[in-house]
Amino acid sequence: MASTSNVTTLIFTGLFQDPAVQRVCLVVFLPVYLATVVGNGLIVLTVSMSKSLDSPMYFFLSYLSLVEISYSSTVAPKFITDLLAKIKTVSLEGCLAQIFFFHFFGVAEILLLVVMAYDRYVAICKPLHYMNIISRQLCHFLVAGSWLGGFCHSVIQILVIIQLPFCGPNVIDHYFCDLQPLFKLACTDTFMEGVIVFANSGLFSVFSFLILVSSYIVILVNLRNHSAEGRHKALSTCASHIIVVILFFGPAIFLYMRPSSTFTEDKLVAVFYTVITPMLNPIIYTLRNAEVKIAIRRLWSKKENSRRE
Repeated sequence: MASTSNVTTLIFTGLFQDPAVQRVCLVVFLPVYLATVVGNGLIVLTVSMSKSLDSPMYFFLSYLSLVEISYSSTVAPKFITDLLAKIKTVSLEGCLAQIFFFHFFGVAEILLLVVMAYDRYVAICKPLHYMNIISRQLCHFLVAGSWLGGFCHSVIQILVIIQLPFCGPNVIDHYFCDLQPLFKLACTDTFMEGVIVFANSGLFSVFSFLILVSSYIVILVNLRNHSAEGRHKALSTCASHIIVVILFFGPAIFLYMRPSSTFTEDKLVAVFYTVITPMLNPIIYTLRNAEVKIAIRRLWSKKENSRRE
C-alpha cells in the first residue's frame, strides 16, 4: 500500500438508502443466495455421486457450479448483512480481498465457459475422437488452467490498485468493492490504471464472449450433418450453455466497457450478475438436461430409501 494512504475504513452507500426498501431487499436476496448455494451444491453432489454423469461435460459443470457458489459468496453475504446495518463499513484490506476473489472466481468462470464450449465442439464436430481428445488428464489440466487464469487476472487487478494513495473521502457509492468505484477515492489521477483495467477486464470479457459465440456458431453449422435426434439433443445442451453465457457476459460487458458512473441502474445490473445469475445457472442446466434431472431423482430416492431402512 502506498505510504500516503491514510484511509483504513471504507463506507458503502449501499444499493438503496431507504430502510424499508432495504428490508424488502433482505427478504428477496437472502432466499436467492440460499438457493444459489443449495442449487449449485446439489449439482456438485449429484455429479460426484452419479455414475451416469461420469463424463467430461458434467465434470466441467460440477466445477462451474462450485465456482458459482464461490463467486456469489464473495459479494452476497456481505451485501445481505449490510442490509441490516445503518452504516455499512469494510476495512481497506477487506475491500482489496473482496476485489481479488471477486475477479478471481469471475475470470475462472469465464475460462470454464470457454472450456465447456470447446468440450461441446469436440463432442459434436469430432465425436469419434472425443474420448481420446477430452481425456481425464486434459479435463484436470483445463480446470487447473481456468483457476490459474483467474489468479493471474486478480493479481494484476490488485497490483494496479495497491499502489494508489487513498487520502479521503472514504465513501464508496456501491454495495460492494470493485475497481471503478475505488478509483474515485484515490487522491491521484487514475487514467492509466483505468486503461489497464479496461484491457484486463473489459476487452478480456469481449474477446472471450466472441470466442464463445464463434464456437457455438461452428457447432450449429456442423449440426446440419447430424440426425434429427442428434440435433435435438445437441441443441438442448448448447442452448443451456448459450443462455448462461449471455446472462453472464451481457451485464459484465455493459459495466466494464463503458465509463464508470454512479447510476442506480449500474448497481442493479451488478446485482443481476453477482446475485441473480449464479442462482439461475443450476435451474437452466437442470431444466434443460434430462440426464441431470434423472440423476437427481435417483440420488433423492436413494436418500429416502436409506432413511426408511
